[in-house]
Amino acid sequence: IGFHEAAVHPMLLAHGARLGNAGTVFVPLCGKSNDMAWLVAQGLAVTGIELSDIAVRAFFAEHGLPAQHTRLDGHDEYRAPGYRLLCGDFFALSRDTLGAFNAIYDRAALIALPPAMRRDYAATMSVLAAPATRMLLVTVEYDTSVLSPPPFAVSAEEVSSLYGDSWDIEDLGTRAADVKGQAGTEQAFWLTRR
Repeated sequence: IGFHEAAVHPMLLAHGARLGNAGTVFVPLCGKSNDMAWLVAQGLAVTGIELSDIAVRAFFAEHGLPAQHTRLDGHDEYRAPGYRLLCGDFFALSRDTLGAFNAIYDRAALIALPPAMRRDYAATMSVLAAPATRMLLVTVEYDTSVLSPPPFAVSAEEVSSLYGDSWDIEDLGTRAADVKGQAGTEQAFWLTRR
């Protein structure tokens, strides 16, 4: 799974405390990310959406969690203590299917999508998120003449263009990052739904 990282993401470790007592954190395109286990270890609940059934099953297997499986509004739903992971199309989610959440952690969703899909993704996220929902968003930039996506390079200007109409955006800073063996930069943002 290309976007999977064995370790908890450094930007989550640096800024995850801002999620505080968020209750439930929504993780879009969650894969089998170990970041979800870190969030649950902090006392939060995780609701995720992933297209790949293989990734979701692998997450529960690798963490030794027996998951209960049901069908819900065209999605496969897997539940274990602290986790509710849905398999299916992100763009087919409704607020009713997704349920309530107070925060979003997007490390690999926005940057996984080609430019033509990112505006629809941000608009869908804005519909799903209630006012005052907080989001920790991590993007990546690199020399696009050297590397081909995914992940896709997403600039601070694009984040502002995608989310600025509905969210307050705070730049949390950057860090050097390895992007497919090349030097790149990751940038973290803290968004609050207006």
